Amino acid sequence: MGIRSMPWNEWIELDNKFEQCHRIKGHRIGTRGDRVIRVLSETPGVVGSGADAAIETVHELSEYLALRFPKTFSITRHPSKEVVSQTGWHGLPPIKSIQIGPLGVTYDLPLNIHDGKDAAVKALEIAALMVQDDLALMLEGEDGRYYFQAGAICVAGFWRLQDKIGLPLDEIHITGDVPHYKEKLQLSMERFFQRLAVDKPVTRNNYFFQVIKDRTHESIEEIDPDELSWAISSHGPEDDFHGSFPAEQPMRPTVKTANIHLRSERQTLRRLPRSGAILFGIRTYLTPLEKLVQEPGVARRLASSMRAWSDEVGKYKGKDSGEWWDVVMDYLDQNTDQEGWNGTNEDFSKMDNYPF
Repeated sequence: MGIRSMPWNEWIELDNKFEQCHRIKGHRIGTRGDRVIRVLSETPGVVGSGADAAIETVHELSEYLALRFPKTFSITRHPSKEVVSQTGWHGLPPIKSIQIGPLGVTYDLPLNIHDGKDAAVKALEIAALMVQDDLALMLEGEDGRYYFQAGAICVAGFWRLQDKIGLPLDEIHITGDVPHYKEKLQLSMERFFQRLAVDKPVTRNNYFFQVIKDRTHESIEEIDPDELSWAISSHGPEDDFHGSFPAEQPMRPTVKTANIHLRSERQTLRRLPRSGAILFGIRTYLTPLEKLVQEPGVARRLASSMRAWSDEVGKYKGKDSGEWWDVVMDYLDQNTDQEGWNGTNEDFSKMDNYPF
């Protein structure tokens, strides 16, 4: 699974794309509604509602962000005399509102699932707009399996909330054609979810390649020219997508190094202390291939990693269906050779600035 321990101060990462991502998510929430944010009710005898976990999520994120990024986020708390049934971190009163200073926006946090209409959905909307991650809440069912009961999935690129919400963990991976899942990962992942402790958050990484249209293409939306939210160039219109494949083969753009991006995911898992739900964060980074190879040693290491893919992994990552494989490999090899001619083909892991 490639899982490793996550230091607490690395739970959420913000970068210079924060404002752009906030704008993209706001547009997605405003135009797609429950197709990107949804909270499921209880299924009696199977699994509980994701509502309490959604409320807990926005409060946990707000507490963390105000401490981790005090120049960006500021909070206002409820007067202690007004709230006696709930506390925030360190025994303080719960957060009433949070302000994102650079964006000039303030959000009032629902205190509980009864605090206004659709309080749990509102909580996830706010949570989604505070971070660059997509957020999925997994709750343990009466059968011991974990179910996707609430989520804010705004910038997944290759999959849709509506196709996965409500499914147990194993079905999410099986329907997504995750390589080697049944034979190697299913049992260990189910056990891992059951045993994950509140104080033991973890992280892992994944990557794909994404080909996008030229920026001058007439159909590109100005709000998301890099197709962070939905990979329309490879997957076709989002509403025509059927589960894990487009309804019709999309008109693909010409594959060239200038419009190929490395789409990398930083995934985090942590158990929420009150609801016991597992919060799964998916932080996506898009890096142009031509920029990526400017980092010493990356071209060689990435090419080596890609050549080690099994057939199943290659299929999952679109090696034979996206028409980008030969272009990427040739480009990586050319840059590896150039590094050799320049005398920079060495043990990059010993460099102070490696990697990135």
